[in-house]
Amino acid sequence: MLDEPLLIYTTCPDDATGEKLARLLVETCLAACVNLTPHLKSIYAWEGRVEEASEVGLSIKTRCSLKEKVCDLVMAHHPYKTPALWCMPMEAGSQATLEWLVQVTQDKDHEGLRH
Repeated sequence: MLDEPLLIYTTCPDDATGEKLARLLVETCLAACVNLTPHLKSIYAWEGRVEEASEVGLSIKTRCSLKEKVCDLVMAHHPYKTPALWCMPMEAGSQATLEWLVQVTQDKDHEGLRH
């Protein structure tokens, strides 16, 4: 059985930060793909106040076995003091997509993409 697919969601303060994290995750083979959703408006409770911010959403497509490494990388390179990281196991998907995800994230040493 294939390693279970996982979707990790986070937000970033701007396009540049989101693109930097997305490229880093894909180049290190920790994610097969990262979808960026621009122009999000977030309204949230923080330190006793209701805050509002423009953000970029990142949907990170990876495998359950890489969850800790993905979260560690995001935490190490994220400008927020407490970035949101939501991990959602995927219950179903096309077999071809699942095989592709495993193939492009199979570099166990995470040395980056092979050219």
